[in-house]
Amino acid sequence: MSIDHFTQMEKVSLRDKVSQALRAAIIAGEMEPGVVYSAPALGARFGVSATPVREAMVDLARENLISIVPNKGFRVTEVSEKDLDDITRIRLLLEPPIVRDVTPLIPAEDFPRLRELAAKIVDGAERGDLVEYTAADHLFHLTLLGYADNSRLTQLVSDLRDHTRLFGLASLAKKGQLVDVAREHFTIVDLIESRDQEAVEAFLRVHIGQARGRWAKPED
Repeated sequence: MSIDHFTQMEKVSLRDKVSQALRAAIIAGEMEPGVVYSAPALGARFGVSATPVREAMVDLARENLISIVPNKGFRVTEVSEKDLDDITRIRLLLEPPIVRDVTPLIPAEDFPRLRELAAKIVDGAERGDLVEYTAADHLFHLTLLGYADNSRLTQLVSDLRDHTRLFGLASLAKKGQLVDVAREHFTIVDLIESRDQEAVEAFLRVHIGQARGRWAKPED
């Protein structure tokens, strides 16, 4: 799902697929605040017409991820350092304890699927595809939260993640360290499968905390 290789998309839910790709590119820092992006230019990069891109832009504007620039395109909304700190604090309050609580509830037959989701994150990291990496990471974590059977919680965390910025991912990828970060998701599955609730919670606190550590900013 790379922003530069977005082809072979089905006509069904094309708007949603473009929205997902744009959202992931924004989170990963591949689309920067201050730059005006046009629908025709992005459509050409995705291999689609400008129409689904414009439709996706409307969706992202409602989520305050972008602002519309009349007759030109859109600009990515800048997120302050305080906003990023606040987002991380809220995520730490929600995600680790929820995953801890659902750890005994996840059926054994679901673990192959969870490992498959983790493998997609690793695949994105190995290929240096930050958009695919970010989208797969998003799906993995929301899948875990889904076992709490609380749609409001899942949507809230999804919104928080959408407003996170991980500008340091590109630096990690260039240095070959992003694969190690990606493999942490296998560790999460291993800990859940062992039913070690305290260890799962502790590991997730470190994992999520990195969003404001080495993942947050590119190195000089």
